[in-house]
Amino acid sequence: MDKIGIFDFGGQYCHLIARRIRDLGVYAEIIYEPTNEYKGFILSGGPGDVYREKSPKLPDNFFDKVNVPVLGICYGHQMIIQTLGGDVNIGKEREYGRKMVTLNLSSPLFEGLAEQERAWMSHFDEVKRLPEGFEAIGNTDVCDVAAYQNLDKNIFGVQFHPEVVHTPNGVVILENFLKIANCKREWKLERWVEKRLKEIKQQVGDKKVIMGVSGGVDSTVAAVMLAKADINAHFIYVDTGLMRSYDTKEVKEIFSNLGIKNFLAVNEEKRFLEALKDITDPEKKREIIGNIFIEIFEDNATKIGEFDFLGQGTIYPDRIESAQPSEHANVIKSHHNVGGLPKKMALKLVEPLEDLYKDEVRRIGKMMNLPEKFINRHPFPGPGLAIRILGDITKERLDILKKADTVVTQIIEENGLYDNLWQVFPALIPIKSVGVMGDKRTYEYIITIRAVESLDAMTADWSKLPYEILEEISNQVINKVHGINRVLYDITSKPPGTIEYE
Repeated sequence: MDKIGIFDFGGQYCHLIARRIRDLGVYAEIIYEPTNEYKGFILSGGPGDVYREKSPKLPDNFFDKVNVPVLGICYGHQMIIQTLGGDVNIGKEREYGRKMVTLNLSSPLFEGLAEQERAWMSHFDEVKRLPEGFEAIGNTDVCDVAAYQNLDKNIFGVQFHPEVVHTPNGVVILENFLKIANCKREWKLERWVEKRLKEIKQQVGDKKVIMGVSGGVDSTVAAVMLAKADINAHFIYVDTGLMRSYDTKEVKEIFSNLGIKNFLAVNEEKRFLEALKDITDPEKKREIIGNIFIEIFEDNATKIGEFDFLGQGTIYPDRIESAQPSEHANVIKSHHNVGGLPKKMALKLVEPLEDLYKDEVRRIGKMMNLPEKFINRHPFPGPGLAIRILGDITKERLDILKKADTVVTQIIEENGLYDNLWQVFPALIPIKSVGVMGDKRTYEYIITIRAVESLDAMTADWSKLPYEILEEISNQVINKVHGINRVLYDITSKPPGTIEYE
């Protein structure tokens, strides 16, 4: 297969670039050194400043070794210019979020696009001076060099992010780059699944696997993959007390209907709530939850028999936000099944989906004949409601949030909006405000409603729910959930926010 190498500079979207390229039918992988097996290279974004000594750099003499097309994105766009003798420095104004970019349509990189395109920006530094042989082919009202090219060397750069869905025609730019690199489209997800099942079988052999399942899409698809890999796998569902009111019943039904053997459900609510008492730091919450999960698995492994592997439904956004893929990445938030794992544990990991994104996981679920309604369930975080209660977790606050969640979900489903949203949920803000009910003063908690639209969770936009729906949610939450007297609506995109609150 033709391959594209993606250089990882620690950007949140590095592996999203690889995924987009794979979606276009060309195999892409993350690399740190150039070799002659690649038809082209893409340099990712990153959190650093290219002019600082400790920021990640290209390998020495990169452009002397490379004679295939190169595309730089954001930090990579700046790194090319810095490496080849141009100037990069702080811009006159930040650009974050949607911007209109003016493009030079004579460039092969912009074939098929309009002169004015909407693009997603996330930068302060910018290219100030281009090296000899380079020309600007894009600009915004703030950034004079939003894109450039050197046609003699087949080097291109864009300051914006074509890989995210909020650059609507960004995939056209990536597709044009594949044409410039003369790549054949030969990669398919179905082949990846076949290969992954063989790898799991080879990795585990005749050893035993124990896996915690939440009933969510990721862990269920991972469990089915482990079952299809024909290995000795046992599955445990842990009711942490941090689940929604309907989760435990649904999980048991799902695994029963799937015919997955060796399934055990255990109730550990008391254990989790005691450990989380007075804990307010989000990272500490995740660490505690991750550690207890491992303790429970190891306890049950001892009862059932000796286990060697821990199966997990980890997907790539979990690892990205936990800064696991790269030494250059910043930790956004540790996921309990990644950054929350103990540094030392007896079990080795087997993670069937660790290099995939949510929409790819759903496609695999369809391949494996999982029910359509289940596949399209909204993501639910492994730490559960612990990260939807800001600050200290108490039984009272959990009960309030569970009731509010039931109300919100029911309204969204009844109005036919569920499938149009990536996620919708309430979160509890543990401060109280004054209200009035029945001519009496109240002093109760605040609930905030989060509804977002996304394709892959790497970026997300807040959903413009109809006012009448928001009004119904507010009325019913306040009327049906004792302890709430105010409902807010979150209108923050990702970035700068994250989808979950902690």
